[in-house]
Amino acid sequence: MLTGSESTGKSTLAARLAQRYDAPWTPEAARLYVESRDGAPLGYEHVERIARAHIAAVQDALRRAHGLLFLDTDLISTLVYSRHYYGTCPAWVEREARARLADLYLLHHPDVPWQPDPVRDRPSSRDEIHVLFRQALDHFGARYVDVLGDFGAREARAIEAVDALLSQR
Repeated sequence: MLTGSESTGKSTLAARLAQRYDAPWTPEAARLYVESRDGAPLGYEHVERIARAHIAAVQDALRRAHGLLFLDTDLISTLVYSRHYYGTCPAWVEREARARLADLYLLHHPDVPWQPDPVRDRPSSRDEIHVLFRQALDHFGARYVDVLGDFGAREARAIEAVDALLSQR
């Protein structure tokens, strides 16, 4: 599971890892949802729709997976951003996030240059949001490794962590 604040290379790395390990991956449900709205603003009422879209995408990907699946964010991301933007999150999303914890989280640090795109909106909040992700992972007792540095270093660290996880199976 790749997680962390905006513009830290999660989507790129998720696709690369999926290719390397010949495994499926799911793109970020929130991004797909926002893109489908053609620029219409989001509100708190959209949090549950995003969470349900994520759950459906993961369920679909699990049917294609053979022991390994890479996720570009999960319900913890939905929870973190809902709290960041709206101050709260539906209780069922938090329960589902806990019930659906990944085996391993790759926590991307915001130490790479911001890459603007129409969906991203908080370049000055990446450090703050990174702290919120770390706190959420700690709160849930999730197993995670820090992924930082340039893209080559991020990819090497991710491969090392995934290989270590796979060697324990």
